[in-house]
Amino acid sequence: MENTEIIDQHAPRFYIGQHESKRALPVTDQTLNSAQECGYDMLTTPITTPYFHNRVLALLSKHLYAPLSDESLPPIIPALEAVDTPLTPGEMISQLVGIASAWTDICSPDQLISNLSRQVLKLEVAYAAFCGIGNIIIPGPKLHHGAVHGDGLAQYARAIQEALNSGTYTSLQIHLPMTDHPDSDAEDQMGALAPFARLSGGEIDKQSLGEARRADMFGTWDAWNVIRTTCKYSPRLSIALSIPRHLPPEPVQSRWYAEPLRLLIFPATTFLRNKKGYPVLGKTHQQLLTKYMRLRTVPWILLSDVGPIPNLEPVLDEPTLDGHLSPSIVADARDSVISVSPEGQPGPRPHTGRKQSNDAPAQLSYMRHLEQNQPPRTTIELFGSGYQDFLQSPLQPLTDNLESVTYEVFEKDPIKYDWYERAIAAALVDWTELEKPVSGPNGRVVVAVAGAGRGPLITRALRAADTVGTEIDMWAVEKNPSAYVLLQRHNAEDWDNRVSIVKSDMRSWKGPTLHDRLGESGKVDILISELLGSFGDNELSPECLDGISHVLSPDGISIPASYTAHITPISTPKLHSDILLRTATEPEASQTPYVVMLHALDYLSTNPQKPDEPMVKQTWSFSHPARESLLLLGATRESGAISGGGLAGGEGVNEHNARYSRTLFPCTYRGSMNGFAGYFETVLYDGGKGSELVELSTNPITMARKSKDMISWFPMFFPLKTPLYFPDHSEVAISVWRQTDDRMVWYEWLVEAFLVVGPKDNRRVRVACSELHSCRKTGCLM
Repeated sequence: MENTEIIDQHAPRFYIGQHESKRALPVTDQTLNSAQECGYDMLTTPITTPYFHNRVLALLSKHLYAPLSDESLPPIIPALEAVDTPLTPGEMISQLVGIASAWTDICSPDQLISNLSRQVLKLEVAYAAFCGIGNIIIPGPKLHHGAVHGDGLAQYARAIQEALNSGTYTSLQIHLPMTDHPDSDAEDQMGALAPFARLSGGEIDKQSLGEARRADMFGTWDAWNVIRTTCKYSPRLSIALSIPRHLPPEPVQSRWYAEPLRLLIFPATTFLRNKKGYPVLGKTHQQLLTKYMRLRTVPWILLSDVGPIPNLEPVLDEPTLDGHLSPSIVADARDSVISVSPEGQPGPRPHTGRKQSNDAPAQLSYMRHLEQNQPPRTTIELFGSGYQDFLQSPLQPLTDNLESVTYEVFEKDPIKYDWYERAIAAALVDWTELEKPVSGPNGRVVVAVAGAGRGPLITRALRAADTVGTEIDMWAVEKNPSAYVLLQRHNAEDWDNRVSIVKSDMRSWKGPTLHDRLGESGKVDILISELLGSFGDNELSPECLDGISHVLSPDGISIPASYTAHITPISTPKLHSDILLRTATEPEASQTPYVVMLHALDYLSTNPQKPDEPMVKQTWSFSHPARESLLLLGATRESGAISGGGLAGGEGVNEHNARYSRTLFPCTYRGSMNGFAGYFETVLYDGGKGSELVELSTNPITMARKSKDMISWFPMFFPLKTPLYFPDHSEVAISVWRQTDDRMVWYEWLVEAFLVVGPKDNRRVRVACSELHSCRKTGCLM
């Protein structure tokens, strides 16, 4: 019961609106009140009236059959008048979503139509912004014009950039289908401008309309990528995604999941009918909805054309333009639309006799049912609420003393400490069974925690020793003076003074004090630490454990024993947008690795057999204790006996901890790479055959098997300053360096994209390459 209450508290609320594609009457206070009474949270409203549509057609009629030339001036649409729009500023305006005219075609190959469409959009956005409309849905680009595909996309993207400048406090949502299909651009809008596009000779382009056109699974996303890139990833630009009756494959769903979704539009045709005749969503649609509604910014839902609002007088559909202009009709276009009074109000309407209902539309009731019956959240989702896609700079534990609250967050992870306790217990059992010599007095095994913090590993070590019945001599080393005070209190109140506590940097500690031999220090049999960062080695675990390895006995055990770093290329537009905003005040923002609970992302390289499983590959590894020959080489360089210095500077004392990796990732589908995710796996303890193997992992491929529900570490994100676009069937190569100059450690990275053009000889052509990124200015100080 307690867990259920937590889940309900974090369940997203569905903000549901109603959209009528042919809404003609202005939205009044009565309309909004009726909508709210039946359960809607918002309504859409057209920004302009059919009267304005009529004016534009009349203007078009004067120029439609004029010869095309570069010198001819396009007509100018006069400013809006009262009859041109149903909107007026007021208190209810915040509950409305504006709808830009769908009869325009900015992508038209006919510059006359394209220019008029741009003017319409600019006028509408400017006036809606003046009225206080916060969100405007703009019809997506028409990509198909007969045999021509996507040629006007640059015009469209530029027009959206202009629209963003027209309404500086208004957000724009581009209405897009999930996939690019020729039928999606079918001209079912009466009075649409697209069918009247002319060729360079001035004739209407009819011949190419019948030519074969192919569907493109990622074509719509490709168009969106051009638009938002042109608009420099504006945070005021997002997507109104139309959910079809038949969902596209998983890779397409995953791609849209990573994008800035503001609205999910469910047309009436998307719903199925159950045995009782009620509208429902299929299982795959329900799963999609659950996934999308768990984004950090929960998208709104629009139910499109599911029926009128109850308690309102039903009306007939508005008469509209027939959409087939002939020369004679064009001349009289002003009279070819619905009858509109000079005040811009529609004329009288006959009563349809349709029965009114006080009940909410069935689709709305069903969506509210789904809202109340959302699947429970996982442990990680509950813990990470609020952290999703939030950029955090990595910790600098060697130079900064952590606050108590930071330690507290780490200690909330039961999995990590349970696994550490298992590893310690297994090591103690093996030590006894193998009859290894002990370093402690009276036959006790010496156990030390390096970097004890507030003491959770000490508690686990003592408990493990008691569980297996092995006597230990417990030591704790901590440099943080405030944590040192707390450790002393724990020792007196919780540990029965069984722990020897040392305030020191672990690298300066000489080892346990031998009371019977003044001035001498003893050895440690089992050395425990939790110095791992999100990328394994990014918080200088190798350097710290190298510095304390001198206290280990010849048979000594390090927990952890080893760890590996792993990466995979990802698309994370939200993070890229956030980093762009940071760059204004933080010049190195785009060259800084971040700790992030990655959420709205798309894995660009996936398992061919499991499309939802990313391809994650290892870069490098570290083992502890390090080989004595490596440490000896570093000491020799430090003494000056070997000259030459390190490759990145310094004397080369820490050169053995430098690393380089170049990994290749096949990418079946085109994409825009914003960076790559970094993970780690660690072997806490492996005693060999017959002993327990204890591992931790943040790698999404192995985490469920090795340490399910572990929450201590979020992934590392290595950003790209400029997104790297690559075509279908590409191969991405990621080069990563771990650099050191004996004073600090930093990473450098570079990404290349290749296209295989010679199937027989496997010849590859480089199609993209990023700049060399370096976080040296924000590196980790040793």
